[in-house]
Amino acid sequence: MRALAIAATGMNAQQLNVEVIANNISNVNTTAFKGARAEFTDLLYQAERLQGVPNQAGEAPIPEGAMLGLGVRTAAIRNLHRQGPLTNTTNQFDLALNGRGWFQVNSPNGETIYTRAGSFNKNGNGQLVTIDGYTLDPAVIIPPNTVDVVINESGQVFAKVDGQPVPQNVGQLTIANFANDSGLEPLGNNFYRESPSSGAPVVGVAGDPGFGKIHQGYLEGSNVDPVKEITNLISAQRAFEMNSKVIQAADDMAGTISKGIR
Repeated sequence: MRALAIAATGMNAQQLNVEVIANNISNVNTTAFKGARAEFTDLLYQAERLQGVPNQAGEAPIPEGAMLGLGVRTAAIRNLHRQGPLTNTTNQFDLALNGRGWFQVNSPNGETIYTRAGSFNKNGNGQLVTIDGYTLDPAVIIPPNTVDVVINESGQVFAKVDGQPVPQNVGQLTIANFANDSGLEPLGNNFYRESPSSGAPVVGVAGDPGFGKIHQGYLEGSNVDPVKEITNLISAQRAFEMNSKVIQAADDMAGTISKGIR
């Protein structure tokens, strides 16, 4: 019976939906995490009766046919790049982006990757790095004997060196924008990679038109709404149960037919 196969596609779809929701909920406290949403489309349709064909020669064509849908399939898992809430940490190397933009990071293989998780620190050479030790692009090196670091909304880095009355400008952070943020390829560890769907990066200075601002001493939180995710989880669970009921009903119908034949 086709109902068994159709309902099975529905159960598979809702299982994936629950898995996406579970990943969102598990990352509710992950810095700069962007929640995702599973999207589905219907499968091919099987024509039981074609529309637009007359019943008899010379008659008008029938207005409707009989097209039976064969289930559902996964179309996409879309990352929702909404702004997350900003949390004050008072750490001078914590940076949050308020608005569009991505920090540029040099990966170990020499590739430029992108992140919005601005929990940076200094390495042994005084260079700003991510929590995984990856250096920022462009490089920013904090001089020895620095007693305070100020990073303004435009990404200019000023270091107050012990014994010097005037802070010195030691670097300029730039950020990248993409035509389609949802097209970025997630790599894990809060990193993303450019892809043909995202388009090429457009690099600029924070605060310029189309670019967000940098806030020192803040981190961007996860944009996952726990209440909404729990609601979506209940809805997915109910849809899974309904598809299982269809399978049970189709199995009972098949049992009735086999018993009648015996």
